[in-house]
Amino acid sequence: MSQVPADLRYAKSHEWVRNLPDGSVEIGITDHAQHALGDLVFVELPEVGRALEAGAACAVVESVKAASDVYSPVSGTVLAVNEALAGTPELINQECYGRGWMMRVQPAAGSAAELLGADAYTAELAAIGG
Repeated sequence: MSQVPADLRYAKSHEWVRNLPDGSVEIGITDHAQHALGDLVFVELPEVGRALEAGAACAVVESVKAASDVYSPVSGTVLAVNEALAGTPELINQECYGRGWMMRVQPAAGSAAELLGADAYTAELAAIGG
């Protein structure tokens, strides 16, 4: 069964969001997503300063199996990206909720309203057999 930390919020498209003390959020893909993709070999992240729309593609992850879009779970502006992923994309496989974070975003007000808590996301995973 996939890990679903209780302190995060989740999108149905398998991204996670962590609230940071300064009001920004950290975003990555879930344990379920990284398992489904397999060994990651490349990550394309958005440019700092880019405006994101919730539900729109904002990054790409490539594995030995396929390339997949990552969808922004919130609307907002990219403040930083995890530069370490350029050389070591496997950090996402190793620590998807830690050193494998993808980007930090200043979210637009109210844009996280549609996100799921851990229990609701776990129920979503159970419904799809994850």
